[in-house]
This record gives sequence, structure tokens and C-alpha cells, in this order.
Amino acid sequence: MVMGAKDLARRLGSPLRPLYRGSGMTPGYLVIGTKRGGSTSCYEWIAQHPQVAPCRTGKGTHYFDVNYSRGEAWFRSGFPRQRDPWRITGEGSPYYMFHPAAPQRIAETLPEVRLIAVLRDPVERAWSHYKYERSRGNETLELADALDAEPTRLAGEEERLLADPAYISYAHRYHAYLQRGHYADQLRRIYDVIDRERVLVLRSEELFADPHEQLARVWAFLGLDRVDLEGLRAHKAGAEQSSVPPDLAARLRDYYAPLNADLLELTGIDVTGAV
Repeated sequence: MVMGAKDLARRLGSPLRPLYRGSGMTPGYLVIGTKRGGSTSCYEWIAQHPQVAPCRTGKGTHYFDVNYSRGEAWFRSGFPRQRDPWRITGEGSPYYMFHPAAPQRIAETLPEVRLIAVLRDPVERAWSHYKYERSRGNETLELADALDAEPTRLAGEEERLLADPAYISYAHRYHAYLQRGHYADQLRRIYDVIDRERVLVLRSEELFADPHEQLARVWAFLGLDRVDLEGLRAHKAGAEQSSVPPDLAARLRDYYAPLNADLLELTGIDVTGAV
């Protein structure tokens, strides 16, 4: 599917309207993913902390993935000016973790930023991602066929994204059901340019099972006072019941087994472990 940049940006939910003039606070944190892993809930909960300034575009600007060609001044204008009691501001995009150019862009633009990744069991994540794109009209294939088509759909897309800052890949954004679950590869790309102590990795299942305890880790990571937020409600993914067809679940488990072992060795996190 070929689509003009403006039309595609609208479908991706990218802000095309001008932001207010003048630079705001420098973002101190980014929630970088993963898609359908609970990153929206994580961002929304962080934004409720009284010491966190909100992003002016809602969840985020998508600057480091689909809006990079708009320039750094445009990006910085998406954040409010400093005032008490705010200590930090930031944004979230689950595409930041997967976009091949995002880590280097982040490192160059925000050399002191802290990153938060929320990882979900990749089998559940892939199924949730697929159902989400089907519901939005971005996918017409059955899941088995979509998994078979993924290598062809994504062939050469990372190279194009790295070569052209203005390039937006429909297939890479919407149809990477398998590759989005290659967590260790994505984290290594981040660790290559950003110190590991500035990257916090959470498990989605633990975040939703005990949000207060996991958010306490976030507050400490960001240098914020501990608060216990009231009325926490899951946003988008993370709380739905699994209904992966058994044959596809077995296929996905086999596919991810060596990748999950790689992640365990890299981070000590068993992404399939029970809460």
C-alpha cells in the first residue's frame, strides 16, 4: 500500500498542527514501548504524578519515529515551560523501541533522558497487536497468513527508515507482529547508544498485577517522591483476556523460545514467567 506522508501521518495519529511557539522543559523520560504491552497505561499513570509536567500533545509527539523531519524546535515546543511543582516532563511512543533510527536520535537529542520499556509475553503481545490492527482496518489477512507474509512485508523497510528521516513505513508500523517481540535485539540497539542504568525494563504482567509497587520503581528511577495514585485504570492493552488460538499459540511459543532465552540472558527478565 502506497500512501502520502500526510495521509499516513493522520492514520498514525501524528500531530500535524503547529505547536505553541518557544521551547519548553527538556524531556527527562520517554516510555518507549512495547506496542500492546501496557505502555499507554504506564505513561498515563506517570503523567498523574504531581511532579510530572504533561506533554502538550497528549501521550506524545512521535518525534523520534514518524515526525523527526519536523525538527527539534518543533519537538521541544510540545512541552510546557518549567514551573513548580514540576520536576520532569516526558512522553511515550511504543514505536520508539522498535523504530531502527529512534535510539540514536534519542541519544543525540536528549543525552540525559531516562527510558522506560514495558515488555509483555510476546505471544500475547503478537495476538493483541493483530486483533488491534484488524479492528482498525489495517489488517485484512488471517493471523497465520499475516505471520507468513511478515518477512516479505518488512523486507528492506529498516534500511529505508535508516536512510531517509522523512520515510514512514506502513508495514513496519502496523504489521510487525513477530518482530516487535524481538525484545533483546531492540534493547541491545538501545544499550549501544544509551547507558543501561538509564533504561528501566518492566514486565507488563507485573505492572498490571501490582501497579503501585511497579510505579514505586518508576518514581525512584525518575527521582520523584513516592506517591500512591488512586483509581488506577488500565488504558488499552494489558488487561484483556487471552484468546490465542491453540495452534497459533504453539507456533508463536516455539518461535519465541530462543528469543526469550536471549532476553533472559541479557536482562535477567523471564518475560513468560508467572506473576
